[in-house]
Amino acid sequence: MSPLLIVIAVLAALALIAVMFLVGMYNKLVELRNRFKNAYAQIDVQLKRRYDLIPNLVETAKGYLKHERGTLEAVIAARNAAATANTGAAANPGDPAAMKQLASAEGALSGTLGRLFALSEAYPDLKANTTMLSMMEELTSTENKVSFSRQAYNDSVMAYNTQCEVFPSSIIAGTFHFTAAELFAIENPEQREAQKVSFA
Repeated sequence: MSPLLIVIAVLAALALIAVMFLVGMYNKLVELRNRFKNAYAQIDVQLKRRYDLIPNLVETAKGYLKHERGTLEAVIAARNAAATANTGAAANPGDPAAMKQLASAEGALSGTLGRLFALSEAYPDLKANTTMLSMMEELTSTENKVSFSRQAYNDSVMAYNTQCEVFPSSIIAGTFHFTAAELFAIENPEQREAQKVSFA
């Protein structure tokens, strides 16, 4: 075998190894992107469940809180705004603008629900209503599931963003437009505390 053929064979082998390495990095980025999108889908399921519970909760409270119509309407308006923001985020999980809008809408919804819960404390008949108690327990359970799903999503986004930033995969990420994803973070410190929904 001539030295020229050996050199060509070595160069071809190195080129093949380099191509396989680049394909591997690209595939890893795709895998991580799909993983965080799937993690957001789990949040989406829990948020939709939460949004479905809220009108029933308001309907049950309506009979007892006749003089608090503004609070009930604010809860429904915040719920609708959060559901709309969630639809936008679900269409493109990780999009910074969509995730910030969702975080803001979720914060507003948590605030109005907090006012509803505080207000309901003043109505003993409402506190004792079994339907209301059942919905509050279901809402609490859903809130916990949202928190766990959000943590899994943020972990997936962190792994994806890290892979996009480290060398040499950052070159592949930049070349093929793998952009950084946005974490689903709660911005206001008071929203970091879980809603207290117990009527005990």
